[in-house]
Amino acid sequence: MALDERLLEILVCPACQADVEHKERRHLIVCTGCGLQYPVREGIPVMLVDEATRTRRSAG
Repeated sequence: MALDERLLEILVCPACQADVEHKERRHLIVCTGCGLQYPVREGIPVMLVDEATRTRRSAG
């Protein structure tokens, strides 16, 4: 399910305030700054740090 482009334009990472990218096939919103990955559930981005996971490049 595609997310509204207007929503994607205003979303930022709640942890570091950087821009985010939507990875539609993986159902994720990925932070371009700190690398946190936020799930998209039923077409709704879950932008909670407690729900996020780290990318391999940002771990460590």
